[in-house]
Amino acid sequence: MPAWIRRFAFVLTLALAAGHAVAQDKVVYHIDNSATQATKGLRNVRNHLDVAPDTRIVVVTHAEGVDFLMEGAKDEKNPNIDYAALVSALKSRGVRFEVCEITLRNRGLKKEQFLMDAEFTPSGVARIGRLQQREGFAYLKP
Repeated sequence: MPAWIRRFAFVLTLALAAGHAVAQDKVVYHIDNSATQATKGLRNVRNHLDVAPDTRIVVVTHAEGVDFLMEGAKDEKNPNIDYAALVSALKSRGVRFEVCEITLRNRGLKKEQFLMDAEFTPSGVARIGRLQQREGFAYLKP
């Protein structure tokens, strides 16, 4: 095979791969109240990935929304629901869980109180805005 055809095929492959990466769905789930949104939100994320497994999902939490990411947290209405197991399962599927550091300061919480699967962001609200505006994430609030 001539060298120019191999180069063309290589460049075409790179272009298609780059186009595929750009076309990936990206969604930010916004949780600011664990009592009313956590169980429903985690179910929504799971269902989302079940039908669109290549979706890049970030769950951003602040205010009372951080509570479900704390060690030992359970659903208040259904104590059989252990958030750590649900979060860990979604984390293994590529979901990021981010906790607002402003909330930590305002509520006197420490990073050590949170699940190992949680990551931290300086401001939950600013992070959501950045994901939407600069990185093209769709916004969902359960």
